Amino acid sequence: MAIEKEHIQKDLNVAETGLFKGLHNGMSIAAKAMVAAFVVFTILNVDYAGELYGAVRSWVETALSWYYISSVMIIFFICIGLMVSRFGSIRLGDDDARPEFSNFAWFAMLFSASVSIGIMFFGVAEPLFYFDNSAGWGYPNNPFADMAGHNEMNMDRAVDAVRVTNFHWGLHGWAIYTITGLCLAYFSFRKKLPLTFRSALYPILGERIYGPAGHAVDLLAVFGTVFGIATSMGLGVNQMAQGLNVLFGVDPGTLTQIALVIGISIIATLSAVSGIGKGIRILSEWNIALTLLLILFFVVAGPSQWLASFFLTSVGDYMSHFLSMGFWTASEPGDVKWQGGWTMFYWGWWLSWAPFVGMFIARISRGRTIREFMFGAMLVPTVMAFLWITIFGGNALFIEMNAPGGVGTAGLIDTVNSWNLGGALYGTIEQMTSNGTISWLIAALTTFLLATWFITSSDSGTLVITTILSMGNAHPPKQHRVIWGVAQGVVAAALLLAGGLSALQTAAIAAALPISALVVLMSWGIVKSLMQDSSAVRDPHEEVAPDGTALDRELRA
Repeated sequence: MAIEKEHIQKDLNVAETGLFKGLHNGMSIAAKAMVAAFVVFTILNVDYAGELYGAVRSWVETALSWYYISSVMIIFFICIGLMVSRFGSIRLGDDDARPEFSNFAWFAMLFSASVSIGIMFFGVAEPLFYFDNSAGWGYPNNPFADMAGHNEMNMDRAVDAVRVTNFHWGLHGWAIYTITGLCLAYFSFRKKLPLTFRSALYPILGERIYGPAGHAVDLLAVFGTVFGIATSMGLGVNQMAQGLNVLFGVDPGTLTQIALVIGISIIATLSAVSGIGKGIRILSEWNIALTLLLILFFVVAGPSQWLASFFLTSVGDYMSHFLSMGFWTASEPGDVKWQGGWTMFYWGWWLSWAPFVGMFIARISRGRTIREFMFGAMLVPTVMAFLWITIFGGNALFIEMNAPGGVGTAGLIDTVNSWNLGGALYGTIEQMTSNGTISWLIAALTTFLLATWFITSSDSGTLVITTILSMGNAHPPKQHRVIWGVAQGVVAAALLLAGGLSALQTAAIAAALPISALVVLMSWGIVKSLMQDSSAVRDPHEEVAPDGTALDRELRA
């Protein structure tokens, strides 16, 4: 099955000169054309584009919810199986390989590049929405609480609210990232194939990964990455604009948000050009340090003992319900609308981010064992997400449950019901302290963190896209990182123009459709490869590994 060098060079078609030097010619042109077509179509007729994206979202939510639920559950069980299997001691690399980054740096980059912006946007607003019982949006605020008979806004409903939020930010979502990253790291570092998505399908496609089928797979990954990042960019600048409004009275409208997209994209591009070991790693570590400072404020200024008890209660409630919640498929019209607007959006968002986050955590995980990787990438971030939701969302719930005018009268639920989701966090900060200076400083820290989380997500996405288009080069050409850094910002701006949050949610859900099939096939591919010969590692003097995977070693230098 050996492949001649000249044949590989022709199939990989990495340009050695010209405009696309260092990238695959055909894929680079196709990827840029795809993004350009979307942006031009959206900008030329914003209203029609918004209507079309809304129709696409409605169709996916009503016709394919069963498919998204099934896909996520399959991925989840594969992750659990691999985590406890006999394959857990296998290293993602040669047997003597060891991790490139410390555990702290690894986790900081992992968390910074994944849920950072989203959890800051929804970490307060989402529990408040599920706690409310007004059904003000034409569907139940929390069907799980209603089915349990917890219709009153009390402690039982608060626990239900956090349980559902934990469900959307917990093990199911992280399983998607984890299996994607594992597949990429395994086939790249252990099998010595390119660090691209096509490599994870080698057990299924064989040598066809070097042809059109492989190109199509990688283009799907680029598609998901661009629109997944654009979704988070849109959410991030929406909340940053709310912060600027609180701090300086700036109008938080679309123009401000687009200006923020431009400014942050420029900084993120500069960070991406500096590479993982410098800009991305340093920013990620600073993010974690500043985040701990923000968390400290919420713990000290909030009801600390109540939060500790609430954390244990809500996590226990999640552990006893997360499997049944994962399999639940709505049938009543109101429940269907709720599941489409929340769970399907989240599963779509996680899936659309899978190429980006999976590639990124694979890139930083060489040398770790499969079990170490699985535990670190799936369990640790889940626990951190639960702590965040309890501390931030729990403070907001406590304020509403103990409002002087009665439960639900503190004004935070009103902020969420006006669909100012990004403003709920700032409203909580304002009510946690009577000191205006401290409140302003914490709001400023929150806004700054949003910007730095934004930067680390965007620069990581830029690096991933250019890695894919350069056929797995871990250090892709810097000029192309600049081009794709700008492209991500343009897509985010187009989505904001075409309908704001609704258009962003639609982009995530739609992008997830092809990506979900890709991730399921990748999961099948790694299981098949491990079962056939888990110990197979390429000999440095051979072109063919014991399990048949083949690629000229000079191209992996």
